[in-house]
Amino acid sequence: MFLLLIISTSKSNGRPASTDRMLKCEHMWNPIGIDVTDPRLTWIMDDTRPGARQTAYRVYVSKDSVSLLQKKNMVWDSGKKPSSMNLVIYQGTTLEPFTKYFWTVDQWAKDGTLLPRTQVATFETGMMRMENWTGTWISDRNDINIRPAPYFRKTFTSSRKIRSARAYISAAGLYELFINGKKVGNHRLDPMYTRFDRRNLYVTYDVTNYLLSGKNAIGVLLGNGWYNHQSLAVWDFHNAPWRARPTFCLDVRITYDDGTVEVVNTDNQWKTKLSPIVFNSIYTAEHYDARLEQPGWNTVNFDDSKWNGITLRAAPSQNIVAQVLHPIRNVEEIPAKSINKINDTTYIFDLGQNIAGVSKIRLSGETGTIIRLKHGERLYSNGRVDLSNIDVYHRPKDDKDPFQTDIVILSGRENEDFMPKFNYKGFQYVEVTSNRPIKLNKESLTGYFMHSDVPASGTINTSNPLINKLWWATNNSYLSNLYGYPTDCPQREKNGWTGDGHFAIETGLYNFDGITIYEKWLADHRDEQQPNGVLPDIIPTGGWGYGTANGTDWTSTIAIIPWNIYMFYGDSKLLSDSYGAIKKYVNYINQISPSGLTTWGRGDWVPVKSTSSLEYTSSVYFYVDATILAKAAKLFGHEDDRVYYSNLARKIKDAVNRKYFDANKASYASGTQTELSVALQWGLVPETLKGKVASNLAKRVEADGMHLDVGVLGAKAILNALSDNGQAETAYKLAAQNTYPSWGWWIANGATTLYENWDINAERDISLNHMMFGEIGAWFFKGLGGIKVDEENPGFKNVKLEPNFVSELDYFESAHQGPFGKIVSSWKRNGTSVTYSVFIPANSTANVHFPLLSGQKAYNKGKQIAQDIRIEAGIYEFEIK
Repeated sequence: MFLLLIISTSKSNGRPASTDRMLKCEHMWNPIGIDVTDPRLTWIMDDTRPGARQTAYRVYVSKDSVSLLQKKNMVWDSGKKPSSMNLVIYQGTTLEPFTKYFWTVDQWAKDGTLLPRTQVATFETGMMRMENWTGTWISDRNDINIRPAPYFRKTFTSSRKIRSARAYISAAGLYELFINGKKVGNHRLDPMYTRFDRRNLYVTYDVTNYLLSGKNAIGVLLGNGWYNHQSLAVWDFHNAPWRARPTFCLDVRITYDDGTVEVVNTDNQWKTKLSPIVFNSIYTAEHYDARLEQPGWNTVNFDDSKWNGITLRAAPSQNIVAQVLHPIRNVEEIPAKSINKINDTTYIFDLGQNIAGVSKIRLSGETGTIIRLKHGERLYSNGRVDLSNIDVYHRPKDDKDPFQTDIVILSGRENEDFMPKFNYKGFQYVEVTSNRPIKLNKESLTGYFMHSDVPASGTINTSNPLINKLWWATNNSYLSNLYGYPTDCPQREKNGWTGDGHFAIETGLYNFDGITIYEKWLADHRDEQQPNGVLPDIIPTGGWGYGTANGTDWTSTIAIIPWNIYMFYGDSKLLSDSYGAIKKYVNYINQISPSGLTTWGRGDWVPVKSTSSLEYTSSVYFYVDATILAKAAKLFGHEDDRVYYSNLARKIKDAVNRKYFDANKASYASGTQTELSVALQWGLVPETLKGKVASNLAKRVEADGMHLDVGVLGAKAILNALSDNGQAETAYKLAAQNTYPSWGWWIANGATTLYENWDINAERDISLNHMMFGEIGAWFFKGLGGIKVDEENPGFKNVKLEPNFVSELDYFESAHQGPFGKIVSSWKRNGTSVTYSVFIPANSTANVHFPLLSGQKAYNKGKQIAQDIRIEAGIYEFEIK
């Protein structure tokens, strides 16, 4: 169905799916356990009238919901502010720890009337300060080489009626928390990975309904995670400076009906025992011996008389802060698509798509039966699972830690279930082998797609099934590589490669509400930055990555990601928090590259065939960083910095153009697709020559058989460089190409994710779930739908709409949920004309640019209009003919 029809028949389209999600604190819905003293409050205007805009707002915050509605006893009343802004920073009385706050906002419409009040939202503070912890850090008495994961337990008595209870838990490593035998929450792999000796995260849970009057039991299971990395690989995480036996700290804060508070915490009264998880590695797999299970270990009546005492530990760092971001979950359950029985001890399951996550198996067998579950992306010709494309960096010292292979020893009970708790993998196929005959069917194994559970914010739909599949595959790869930080791949490395992160930033932000993940990851950047400004090219890191190639084309994340967050959300906090780090970084490059040209970088990684100048591409990113820094300096009122870094950016640009730009030929360096693209993408081409350079790029693509000849830097730039400069038809032909080399070649060969190499049969760099070529997922919105940020009005306060009605598509539909609501840009061919449909949410505007060809004109309601127009909130339909 054409998207305009959907809009026209539903006044609610363009608004959040549920009106109780229109108010956010710290970009989360009703968060609990926040630490910030001045949280950010945002809202969406609920007004479907044409031209709807907010002329004033008033924010109320109270400790009591009744008082809030009565407008009494406020902790903050902003007063009526004549403004259209929908993001404010709390400025009331000092927030207290462990306190729930209620808030709402009044909004005045464009006619001056007060709109019906939005819903009441809440936020709840957590520890706020380190000194508010009462528990101590505890662990068992084993060293880093002991393989089994430890259980911990404690019982206590609650004799009064409980009004509410919260659990605050931090761990170095991973944990699962249980109260009275039930797992608390549905998060996976908490807490998120950080530089453990510099910053630790804690998570808050509402555990009111888990506790009982009388005796209660708390249980904690600890996993190694990245803290105690026992697996050996080239990245040296087993030598990380923080490495130790996993440890945790817990406060359970109970508020009784009489108003009194009791805190049950980690102290020397806890007891510990090794669990049936006999080995766990975030990198490789998990091993489980069901014969060692201790039923009821986390319940009140369990006999722990043979358990051991714990050891007290110092905190891993002196910076323990709230984890306020969308958690990792088992987001999607994927039944096996098929099963191939090789023999009575070997079965191959196919999920039908490549995912990141875990498998869950149910089976029965004799006591002591050993089951191996090998997870991989490919099959050998004989149908068995092939790991050769993903186990290349694993360096095991023996056969006790096979790659991506869970090992389960059965207890002999009927229908035993196993799903790893402290590991995830990248896979499509699972090979189940047993040392004794077993019976399995297609329903015996299920896959779970795990990732940071970020809300979707973008959709596209087109008349070309290949494009639709490619968009879906791009999102699959993006989510497969989102685990509290963006990674390169979910199997071979699981590293936070900086280049992959910023190549895919716009794809992530057009399609998902990922600000909380990126704010966390940029804090990791600041933790890892050396005093001289240098960053490693994997973040977090145990030390690997401070080499000689961790330069501008990769570690420009420090500037590019905060700037993009500001562009997409209109929220400058991350840019402000990172300002000092960006400045140190740019100053370092300037110090080692005083001419304005630098060779510090990795270059155009994994190109098809043509290589590009390392100095040229590295210097382009140096220019990008200096330009962002100058813009940030202007935004924050640092005038001296603005002048200095504006001049530096101009110096770099001049140096690049002087050495690498041939104005007569309108070409850069040797004229590769990458070299022409990055100059256009990042604004180095003189304005009067952009068209000629873009034309030369299109000719180069045509000379290359209308196929790509780029690596990661060119893949980021080429589609934008073409479609932004009058060559949208060529850009689309590249995006829709289905023969080698192209994105579509992967899809044509059955890909459900993006690959690491254009050549499917390459000898190296052949992961089948990588995100470094993922910019295409953003280009669909920009190059076809034309939904673009306006640098002067960030956060889609004003939307730039610059669609391209490419001839090979019959229709294109795109929508993006921005900070003001859903933006829709769609078009459909009707013979020789095109119908272009737009929805702009309340309190936002748009500038529309129609890509008119020779002789074409644009019409609205039958009347001819200008090629460039400005529109307010509402539904619009234009005819181009």
